[in-house]
Amino acid sequence: MKYNLKSLGFTFVFSLFSIVSAMAQTEGGQEAKTIDDSINDFMEPITGAIEKVVFFTVPIGDMDVPFVLIWLITGALFFTVYMKFVNIRGFRHAIDVVRGKYDNPKDSGEVSHFQALTAALSGTVGVGNIAGVAIAISLGGPGATFWMIFAGLIGMSSKFVECTLGLKYRLKHEDGSVSGGPMYYLRDGLARQGKGTLGKVLAVIFAISCIGGSFGGGNMVQINQATQQLIDVTGGEASMFFDRGWVFGLIMAIVVGVIIIGGIKSIARVTDKIVPFMVGIYVLAAIVVIAGNISNIGWAFQQIFSGAFSPDAMYGGFIGVLILGFKRAAFSNEAGIGSASIAHSAAKTDEPVSEGIVALLEPFIDTVVICTMTALVIIFSGYGEFTPKEAYDAAVSGGGAAGIGLTSSAFAQTISWFPVVLSVAVILFALSTMISWSYYGIKAWSYLFGNSRVSITIYKVIFCLLVIVGAAISANQVFNFGDAMIFAMCFPNVLGLYFLAPEIKKDLQNYFDRIRSGEIKAYK
Repeated sequence: MKYNLKSLGFTFVFSLFSIVSAMAQTEGGQEAKTIDDSINDFMEPITGAIEKVVFFTVPIGDMDVPFVLIWLITGALFFTVYMKFVNIRGFRHAIDVVRGKYDNPKDSGEVSHFQALTAALSGTVGVGNIAGVAIAISLGGPGATFWMIFAGLIGMSSKFVECTLGLKYRLKHEDGSVSGGPMYYLRDGLARQGKGTLGKVLAVIFAISCIGGSFGGGNMVQINQATQQLIDVTGGEASMFFDRGWVFGLIMAIVVGVIIIGGIKSIARVTDKIVPFMVGIYVLAAIVVIAGNISNIGWAFQQIFSGAFSPDAMYGGFIGVLILGFKRAAFSNEAGIGSASIAHSAAKTDEPVSEGIVALLEPFIDTVVICTMTALVIIFSGYGEFTPKEAYDAAVSGGGAAGIGLTSSAFAQTISWFPVVLSVAVILFALSTMISWSYYGIKAWSYLFGNSRVSITIYKVIFCLLVIVGAAISANQVFNFGDAMIFAMCFPNVLGLYFLAPEIKKDLQNYFDRIRSGEIKAYK
């Protein structure tokens, strides 16, 4: 398999170099359009087939609801009740663990609890928080915000279960590095229950989907939307990057390459600085806008709550608004997808439950806090840049850039110069998401093809080349493929979580019992 991998990898790299060379020679944009069309034509049947499987719908009333949302919502609700609302009772302890109160310097692992949290957050806090919320509110009105918040709250329980399992079943290598995530707890956890064949099949499906998601949704989609935002704020068609997106892609590819060469430790050193900085800038600006409209805060929440249950909601009625809220939350916080457990498995701790407790903060920060703040800013602005039909068209045609534009104009009503700052934030969001997803992809790749230096290098080269390609093309089929692959990860992951939940419930009870008895002590 390793020899086949080398042949495949080098062939793919050569093909990508040919594409990049063609882009570099593009002057007036006609050649780039031809490349886009060729890529779209090639990817369309592949993407269409995958989307039919991943996003097949179930009729509920007058709506066709994607089954993947039912799968994620049902799982999140089940884990919340089954774990006795760990999302609430574990919240304060999660903050103590992140602060380092329970850090034992003798524990194995590669990064601190805080670094693992920021590395995972960098994969979830991104364009979805800025663009996705805008599209959801344009389509469904303020009521979509309520369901985003609700999805974030119950998603905390899914994150707890999957990230606890990620650390519990991680592999420790001779050099001190670790590998963890759904591939390992699906394979090894189910094997302990006598379901070895099922576990191996689910692990392989997850790993393939994760690699596809890392190339598409975790890479090309991110850099493409960041490039579009950079072009918009630097003059549009007069921008030096107009028709030359590959130049910015090349710069970002070099940055990403330098960072990911060092593995999770290098990634964590970057994300534990970038994530607090970019989230701080964004939240501070949102607070300024909210403070400037503080007299309307009661009205805004009234719009959110009344719109959440209104049968006459803007687009699709009650069920439509509920679906929009949950869909955007799922895109944003990835609870149930399983990706974050790969980053959390590298934490320096021998207590898997403690890292699961830390992980439940992610959906809260990502969705409950940041998405809600974005929603309030847009609601205050009147969210009137799109009609529902225009917003729908924007979403269908890859409306990330359109959504960012709506959010940007909403902020600009109070902070006129903020669109420029937002562009920087979008680029940082994209960078942090790319480097985190590169790590997820590497771990999935190494699970399938081995952990050799050649194997890992092939993946990193392909990933960095796709940064350049993603910045230069506008091939919607590629981006749709990436999103579909990310959502495909939830099917094997959540199924495995159901089987493994009883042992996590026992571990959780045992963990809290040992804290109460003083067996697990605070070091600070």
